[in-house]
Amino acid sequence: MEAFLVSTGIVALAEIGDKTQLLSLVLAAKFRRPIPIILGILVATLLNHAGAGAIGAWVITLLGENALRWILGLSFLAMAVWIMIPDKLDDDDVKVDATHYGIFGATLVAFFLAEMGDKTQIATVALAAQYASLFWVVAGTTLGMMIANVPAVLLGDKMAGNLPLKLVHGIAAAIFATLGVATLLAL
Repeated sequence: MEAFLVSTGIVALAEIGDKTQLLSLVLAAKFRRPIPIILGILVATLLNHAGAGAIGAWVITLLGENALRWILGLSFLAMAVWIMIPDKLDDDDVKVDATHYGIFGATLVAFFLAEMGDKTQIATVALAAQYASLFWVVAGTTLGMMIANVPAVLLGDKMAGNLPLKLVHGIAAAIFATLGVATLLAL
């Protein structure tokens, strides 16, 4: 259960102000149909994070316990720093055409691609390696993504202007730093 709760909390906090949350806002403004957008985000996140979690679970089979702790500890500390760097939504992330795939398909493709190499995807790899519980990590990171993105789709721009992003990112960075230090001290 710890893997699920930590994964949910970290990703929910890390996702606030992230480019995929910004993409959620853009999709909501463009299509104004929340259900297919939310379902597209859910499926894209499940696919993306299942793959990332599988990589994290695979990594633990390749590395010795000592090397894995160093890599994970340093990765969590790097995530603490990276989370404080604001994301920007690139024009490539916003090019969404629903004429061929519908709103669900367009959201799925755009969200999946925007999440590639994103903070929360990298965090999923590290969390899956840390907890060696693929199902619970993917379930937790997916729930965290939905906690952050569903309100963005439903509330749109009204929500974005009222969040203290620096504070939220600071809390997420502190959690990542704590995980990194705890992992390194377990050596």
